[in-house]
Amino acid sequence: MATTSDTLPALASSVAGGAADAQASRTREGQALMIGAGLLLSTVGVFVEEAGQDPATLVWCRCVFGLLALLAWGAARGRLGELARLRGRALAAVAGAGALMVLNWGLFFAAIPLCSIAVSTVVFHLQPFWLMVLGAGWLRERTSRAQWGAAGVALLGLLLTTGLLEHGAAWWGQRSGYLQGLLLSLLGSFCYAGAGLIIKLEGERTSSFAMATGPSAVGAIGLAAWPLLHGLPAFGATWGWLAGLGLLHTGLAYVLLYAGMSRLSTGRIGPLLFVYPGAAVLVDWAVYGRALSAWQLLGVGLIGAALWSLRRREA
Repeated sequence: MATTSDTLPALASSVAGGAADAQASRTREGQALMIGAGLLLSTVGVFVEEAGQDPATLVWCRCVFGLLALLAWGAARGRLGELARLRGRALAAVAGAGALMVLNWGLFFAAIPLCSIAVSTVVFHLQPFWLMVLGAGWLRERTSRAQWGAAGVALLGLLLTTGLLEHGAAWWGQRSGYLQGLLLSLLGSFCYAGAGLIIKLEGERTSSFAMATGPSAVGAIGLAAWPLLHGLPAFGATWGWLAGLGLLHTGLAYVLLYAGMSRLSTGRIGPLLFVYPGAAVLVDWAVYGRALSAWQLLGVGLIGAALWSLRRREA
């Protein structure tokens, strides 16, 4: 007959095993959600290309449809009250980060037709390094030599990705608008870093749902005059692509992304964020036949390795 001293360790072991299984299941769910979000976001460039609209129209439609999707999700989860409670500093943070994200979307959408989905997406993902620089310069955060070294590797990767070291400036001159697209992508990634800095400073005081909804609300209201002055696209397939930018790449993708991140540790989140740019390179090749050269792919790899190193140290 088992004694109490025999039963308690067995019970504790069973409870611990159940907790470990639950955590492992939660981790698998989080990874699947984040991979799904990354794969979905990797197709945003196709929707931009196929819609064939100016950047302001693209951003406004993304914001309107995205806002509708996020509000529907918030209503279903009982989180709309988080928006109603925004006041003062929190409201200013949501509005400021939202405005920078809207500007970032516009710059990104303008860059895609000029320098391709792959290149613009990879450059766009330099955002963590600008955030590191802003943190060091503005917040006086300590930055290690390893972090600066990672930034240098990423910069070398950027030069390889652009094709400058491989082909020289003459090659750029033969590609109309390519340099402009690169500069727009860089400026967009810097705006994204600015939004990230605001979220970093105010995120603990402000609802994540409010922060996710902010850009769509700011863009839908701030750009409302654009379609009134310039008109809306003709009814047809274009509206399917425009609706997809909001419903899929803002509403669904953000819900999947935040749900996945909430289930994972910081160390596990970092590598999964590379699904988006990596898949975007493949999408650009599969859909439009725009393959990167071996040197450009090496540049993408260097940027990915540098980002992975930076995020590991942040974790």
